[in-house]
Amino acid sequence: MGRLIWLMGPSGAGKDSLLAALRSREHPQLLVAHRYITRPADSGSENHIELSEKEFFTRAGQNLFTLSWHANDLYYAIGVEVDLWLQAGFDVVVNGSRGHLPQAQAQYGDVLMPVYVQVSPEILRQRLEKRGRESSTEISARLERAARYSPGNCLMLNNDGSLLQSVEGLISLIRAQQGKSA
Repeated sequence: MGRLIWLMGPSGAGKDSLLAALRSREHPQLLVAHRYITRPADSGSENHIELSEKEFFTRAGQNLFTLSWHANDLYYAIGVEVDLWLQAGFDVVVNGSRGHLPQAQAQYGDVLMPVYVQVSPEILRQRLEKRGRESSTEISARLERAARYSPGNCLMLNNDGSLLQSVEGLISLIRAQQGKSA
């Protein structure tokens, strides 16, 4: 059985960049899953499958999602294919949600490997400003939310440095945990 690496962190922490970089490298036993989201495919940088709300609820009703949640006026899900990949022995990285970590822990138990991508407040502000999606008020609110969140029982990945350093750090965390799940 593989492990589900639940990658989470504040908006602007660099999760999408990390996932894109992982996808571009060959890792024989590591897969990067996409999410199903009721958001246009061309909004933002996340590689996701765009679904209408009707499609989303049709798939949910047919049990095609292993996990789903609602946040920021959107619906998110992880497909059941992830469970097949885990059963086949692959480690699977997903862009998880901080707010829905307990749901993932209840579903996956010891198979789950939560990893929190942390970024210093100064760098997080710079990244949020650079991407230009939010007003200064919205950025301040995101920074406050990030400062209030205290991840418990998670592995920590600092993403203040280069993308290459962060990818190597994530791979090292995954390797260090091999054999530690049930």
